[in-house]
Amino acid sequence: MAKRDAIFPAGRQDLYVTNSYSAAIRSGDLLFVSGQVGSRSDGSPEPDFDAQVRLAFANLEATLQAGGCGLDDIVDVTTFHTDPENQFATVLTVKGEVFPEAPYPNWTALGVNWLAGFDFEIKVIARIPG
Repeated sequence: MAKRDAIFPAGRQDLYVTNSYSAAIRSGDLLFVSGQVGSRSDGSPEPDFDAQVRLAFANLEATLQAGGCGLDDIVDVTTFHTDPENQFATVLTVKGEVFPEAPYPNWTALGVNWLAGFDFEIKVIARIPG
C-alpha cells in the first residue's frame, strides 16, 4: 500500500498531530481536505458565527495552498451546520464572496448536532493544477 502524502498548512501541524489526522491527503492530482473549522491559532472556536465561517474558509485556503492548489480548484464541497435554518444566510453570503461566479463547485450541506464546539465545518476535494 502506498504511503499517504499528508499535507499541513504552515503553523497548524500541531493541531492535527494532537488529534491524529492530516489536514489533507494528496492522491495523484487530487487533494482531499479534512473538515476545516473556524479555529483560532490556539485551536479554540471563533465565537462570532460570521467570523467563524470566514476563518474556516481562510483555514481551508491555507490548506489548499499547502497542497499546491487554491479555491478555484475545488470540485466538491461538503459543509456541516449546527443550526442550518438560522446560519445558512450567513454561509451563503460568505460562499458568494468566495465563489462569486459560475461554474461553482458542487455542494452538499448537512445539519449536524455536534462539531466539537464549532458551528460550521467545510471539507473539500480539489484538483491540483498542472
